Amino acid sequence: MSKVHKGSSKFSEDPEKGNFDVVQIVSDVEAAPDRAIVARFGVLGPYLSKLFASGVEARGVERVPENQRETKNAWNNLLMWWSVNMVLTTIPVGTLGQYVFTLSFGTSVATIMCFGALGAVFTSFIATLGPQTGLRTMVITRFSSGYFGGTIYSILNIITQLGFAVTAVILGGQTLANINPGTLPLVVGIIIIGVCCLVPCFIGYNMVHIYERYAWMMTFIIMLMLYGLGGKAGYDIQAQKAKQDTGKALTADVLGFGGIVFGAVTGWSPVAADYNCRLPVDTSPKRVFLLTFFGLWIPVCFVEILGAALVTITDQAYIDAFGAGGSTSGLVAQVLSPWRGFGKFILVLLSLSVIANNIPNTYSAGLSIQALGRPFALVPRFLWTFLAFVAYTVAGVAGREHFSAIISNFLSILSYWTAFFIVIVAEEHFIFRRKGGRLGGYNLDDYDTPSKLPLGIAGILAACFGVAGAVVGMAQVWYIGPIGKMAGEQFGGDLGFELAAVFSAVTYPPLRALEIRLTGR
Repeated sequence: MSKVHKGSSKFSEDPEKGNFDVVQIVSDVEAAPDRAIVARFGVLGPYLSKLFASGVEARGVERVPENQRETKNAWNNLLMWWSVNMVLTTIPVGTLGQYVFTLSFGTSVATIMCFGALGAVFTSFIATLGPQTGLRTMVITRFSSGYFGGTIYSILNIITQLGFAVTAVILGGQTLANINPGTLPLVVGIIIIGVCCLVPCFIGYNMVHIYERYAWMMTFIIMLMLYGLGGKAGYDIQAQKAKQDTGKALTADVLGFGGIVFGAVTGWSPVAADYNCRLPVDTSPKRVFLLTFFGLWIPVCFVEILGAALVTITDQAYIDAFGAGGSTSGLVAQVLSPWRGFGKFILVLLSLSVIANNIPNTYSAGLSIQALGRPFALVPRFLWTFLAFVAYTVAGVAGREHFSAIISNFLSILSYWTAFFIVIVAEEHFIFRRKGGRLGGYNLDDYDTPSKLPLGIAGILAACFGVAGAVVGMAQVWYIGPIGKMAGEQFGGDLGFELAAVFSAVTYPPLRALEIRLTGR
């Protein structure tokens, strides 16, 4: 049951029944963000008013009041994540198992399914907090790590979303450039993809969901075509088996590849609540969790396994197309080459599929900039969205020749911070904010009042312990931690995200209990 009236705001949860009681203050900014922005910008107000009247979203990181939750279809959650992951950008992750870690096809598939499921569990939990709070993900972190801690997470998330965006525009641009080699410069292809991603994000939340609701359909059919054409070219799933390591070296390879798969899925966790914060507060958390889980796990496995399968083709033309640099776009173009002109048309559609993947990066990067603090929140969301587009497009142009190195290194490191971020938010939710817990719920109207939020010392210290866990457990080209070194042989085994999660999980509860005892919040 929910209640909305003037007064102090309180949120509490019965985890068994999924019932929620909400009493909230509806501030002017929360109730009518468009009017607040128009009034704030004086002479520019009339122009902004016309922009909002045309359909551009005015709401940024302000909480969505219960009486303005216009979205009621939780199935959008599944369809959105299905579209986001049923894309060209997911294929390269699957190729890394054999291309970088010399795993066999079977081992790669098992790693994708197991670590993908683990990442989907983590991310799906964060998604359940959107309807319960009406807040964007980075704002929710303030209830565990304070205003300053939330700012730190926002910075990390801006880097994360821009990093994802860079990989998306590079791969999409490469694929466009491979349609007729020599006719379309890679730089132009990257810019085209970037602009296409900007448009729905500039308009806002509703347009994002409309696009993602249908984008997966055509791409799913194309993926089936790629599976079929790859089979016709000749999969050889035993090709890599002789090269696969054994013993500790194999363990290290699985951990390294698994960390990348985990990072690819949990990379969505810092934005997971952004796209369902307009669902009613009484939406079943179990339903949101399951729809998000399957919306992530099924397409991730389906497409990454396709990538793993394509690199088993032993035809020399396909090996040359993939090349020493791991050109997934070149390999996909070769797979479609038997269809000649129609294959090139399919390649155009496939290159445009990265738009669905890059939309959450672009939209949420703008929200994360707003979540840095009040001065940033005063600037309309769509302007920060445009700035994010400029940043990742320029970075994509600059790093266009180093795609494989960017994606493998970026996704490995990404899994470290998302692991301890999720653990800290989860422990705050289930231990301290549960019904009957030390705090008994969320005072939701405090989300932008630093003096009423936790100091954040416990959250920040637990995050620091998480970083320490990642450092001692990581195994990267540029550094191997002492525990990571013991997990493998020459190059160690990457236990970074596992130890980051464990270190934070162990330290956060006692630190937070002490913080509550001393401060009462």
